[in-house]
Amino acid sequence: MMLLSQFWWVILGAIIVFSGLFTVNQGTIAVITRFGKYAGIQRPGLRFKIPFIDQVYKRVSIQNRSVELEFQAVTVDQANVYFKSMLLYSVQNENEDTIQNVAFKFISDKDLMQALVRTIEGNIRAFVATRKQSEILLLRRDIVEFVKEHVDASLEDWGYHLKDLQINDITFDQAIIESMSKVVASNNLKAAAENEGQALLITKTKAAEAEGNAIKIAAQAEREAAQLRGQGVALFREEVAKGMSQAAEEMKQANLDTNVILFSMWTEAIKNFAEYGKGNVIFLDGSSEGMEKTMRQIMAMQQMGGKNSN
Repeated sequence: MMLLSQFWWVILGAIIVFSGLFTVNQGTIAVITRFGKYAGIQRPGLRFKIPFIDQVYKRVSIQNRSVELEFQAVTVDQANVYFKSMLLYSVQNENEDTIQNVAFKFISDKDLMQALVRTIEGNIRAFVATRKQSEILLLRRDIVEFVKEHVDASLEDWGYHLKDLQINDITFDQAIIESMSKVVASNNLKAAAENEGQALLITKTKAAEAEGNAIKIAAQAEREAAQLRGQGVALFREEVAKGMSQAAEEMKQANLDTNVILFSMWTEAIKNFAEYGKGNVIFLDGSSEGMEKTMRQIMAMQQMGGKNSN
């Protein structure tokens, strides 16, 4: 008891000193005030403040923070658009001026959050109000860039930085969604019909080209065949003429009538008509008068041919 009465001041001093010790967790920075006025900051670790004079006013987190937003906007053609987005932000840096700004700019984190959310919603609504409903789904990236451009300045003034804004979902009223589905379906049907028409056109074009080529090839073959047939007929006639000339010469030398050759050719022609002709009936005058008449006609033709040759 005597020892305690002699060293009470040491014990009191130790209590006072230990009451000034405090810890700052990793990821946070402590803001110190002295008699209600800003006195400085303390970084993570075991720190000391003047007991009963200095106070830890606020612990500012320098970690990333996120918040989910759900709100509605109206397009220029009066269509309701519903957004679901995620906001990622953090303290701009760890400088003392920035931490001081963050600590004293708003009364509480709730006020900061309210101002941040309303600012972002207002910028998105302002952007959407200048666009048509049909354009919104294609402008997701443009909306994010527009918000970052207009919100960053305000956040920097508050000591914060917008790291990312993700628009996770964009929806419309059910009536608009159904009409959009009908438009997409009709466009798909139109594209399918156009593709089918083009395919049919290509098929018909190729078929016409193939038919034209086939006709061209057939005509070419027919022309060549006709040419060959003509050459064959010419050679046949030439050989027939040679044979007839030789036969006629031999018959003259034998003192025979050359008209027999003509009669033989006539009968051979009749035989050929009967064998290869497509008709079923051949009308001939088989009487002796008819044969005599035929021979006179053949002889007359021969005489006419001889005069023409002279």
